[in-house]
Amino acid sequence: MPIIETKDLTYTYGEGTPFQKTAVENVNIAIEQGEFIGVIGHTGSGKSTFIQQLNGLLRPTGGTVLLNGKDIWAEPKKIRDVRFQVGMVFQYPEHQLFEETVLKDISFGPGNMGLGKDEILKRTHAAADFVGLKEELLEKSPFELSGGEKRRVAIAGVIAMDPDVLILDEPTAGLDPRGRDVLLSQIVSYHETRHNTILLVSHSMEDIARTANRVLVMNSGHAVMFDKTENVFAHDQELEKMGLRVPQITKIMAVLKAKGYPVETVLTVEQALKQLIPLLEKGGRKHD
Repeated sequence: MPIIETKDLTYTYGEGTPFQKTAVENVNIAIEQGEFIGVIGHTGSGKSTFIQQLNGLLRPTGGTVLLNGKDIWAEPKKIRDVRFQVGMVFQYPEHQLFEETVLKDISFGPGNMGLGKDEILKRTHAAADFVGLKEELLEKSPFELSGGEKRRVAIAGVIAMDPDVLILDEPTAGLDPRGRDVLLSQIVSYHETRHNTILLVSHSMEDIARTANRVLVMNSGHAVMFDKTENVFAHDQELEKMGLRVPQITKIMAVLKAKGYPVETVLTVEQALKQLIPLLEKGGRKHD
């Protein structure tokens, strides 16, 4: 059974008014436990509206969201419980920090779950460790931290609730290249340790290529592709028509393949090197 499934999922803003606009229409996907899903699409494609329906922040105007086979809106009064199971980290989540100390900020979520003090503390320290926050930072005000550290505090606050599904909306936006690489590595490490399900929304095709095992492509409110990462990025021309670009190394290898070189679709520089080094050692010969 999929951990999350959508059936004819639709969301229309301003329904019944002159400003009516359908942002998501008839999306049908199934996500299995433990998958790492990339979600891509140009601005206005519907991806943010889509993910906000997965944990009940937006109630569908049509269709359903199933969590472990159950409609999340079957009991509207229990929608808060769904948000403990499906955690959401918004873009620039550090803007939501508000507590006196980092420790209190991270523990706010699990505190709302009615857990005991010992369990809250355990989860808080584990979440801080997952995102690479040093122990000495926990008693500091979150507003004294660097931008990257604030981002990690905000993400730790969601991780501390130990959600079965973690949704990250542009988690590396605004970070410098080193900060982006560090945070992305920590998210991957968390996924490998926790074995939960992650949905990563990103404009960085390189980030998606490095992390996701499947990719959902949104365009004009529709799910136009949902397949293994390498299969999606093999459609480079279709993606470019939607205003998306494949990772640069994928594009380079596609050009080489079109010119007759014996190479296949790759997602990372490391994968490309494995194909190119033997080819160079043989003199870089094309197919006969």
